[in-house]
Amino acid sequence: MLLNKIMLGTDKTYARKTEGCGKQKAALTACGGVLMSTLKDLEKRQLEDLLGMANGYVLDYNNATFSALFRETVNIDINSQRYTIKGDSKAKRMRTFWEIESDAIVGKLLAELLQVWNYCNSPRKTEKDSVCYAACRVSVGRLSGVASRDDDAETVFLRKNFGEESLNRLPLDAMMLQIIRSRYSEAIQCLQHDAPLAVVILCGSILEGMLLGVASCRIAEFNGSACAPKDKAGKLMAIHDWKLFQLIDAAHDVGLLSLDVKKFGHVLRDFRNYIHPHQQICCEFHPDKHTAQICLQVLRAAIASLAGLR
Repeated sequence: MLLNKIMLGTDKTYARKTEGCGKQKAALTACGGVLMSTLKDLEKRQLEDLLGMANGYVLDYNNATFSALFRETVNIDINSQRYTIKGDSKAKRMRTFWEIESDAIVGKLLAELLQVWNYCNSPRKTEKDSVCYAACRVSVGRLSGVASRDDDAETVFLRKNFGEESLNRLPLDAMMLQIIRSRYSEAIQCLQHDAPLAVVILCGSILEGMLLGVASCRIAEFNGSACAPKDKAGKLMAIHDWKLFQLIDAAHDVGLLSLDVKKFGHVLRDFRNYIHPHQQICCEFHPDKHTAQICLQVLRAAIASLAGLR
């Protein structure tokens, strides 16, 4: 669906993992593999987070149970050489599996893994876990050709008309509001002139500026949030030192952003990070006009929420 159009080497850092990807792809082809799965970068990140793959593992599977999972679910020998091109850890074999198998096969295996994750984590699932799990379900549904209710809800959200008048009702000082209006107008112009990366970066900067401006006017409320960050000494950090993800979480916690805006706001935050060229190269991020339109829609929803119109 719409969000999925836009939805870490070592196992510990995504940037290192992507080094030499051209050589790895060539090796995969030499082994008879075909790059078939259409998992997007954001979808892979969400799956890696949910499945705990950062240190080379996949959930709590050992080598024997990991092999049995693939054999019994998709009739594949995951220990075969074709799946160890990137390395022998379970996480590296999983990544190779994603790259060389079809959407249907990858979707079937991941559907089983999501059921296992849900069974093991339901009693202690956090809100962040729930959001990530829901996003992964959508990805698996896309791979399997089955739309989920979450996917439908996302489509409805992304098609809503939030209007443009919300900008004038933002609770910001005049100088900040003028800058926000100027950047918003520039983002629209960039979209009209086919400059999608500029749109993405501008939308991210506008979101951060708005949230910081609102938080600066409601310091006590934001500092009272359970999401308020603290330094190593346990002291609350000054508002201007908060990162964008902390501003998003706290704004939701104090009731300024709805859950859907919080969820999509984190997606926009991830895209904003591609302002760094090296990060864009490592992640092979190539936004198009559709990506830019989605980022603008997320921004409009955030503006409407902060203006008290949602």
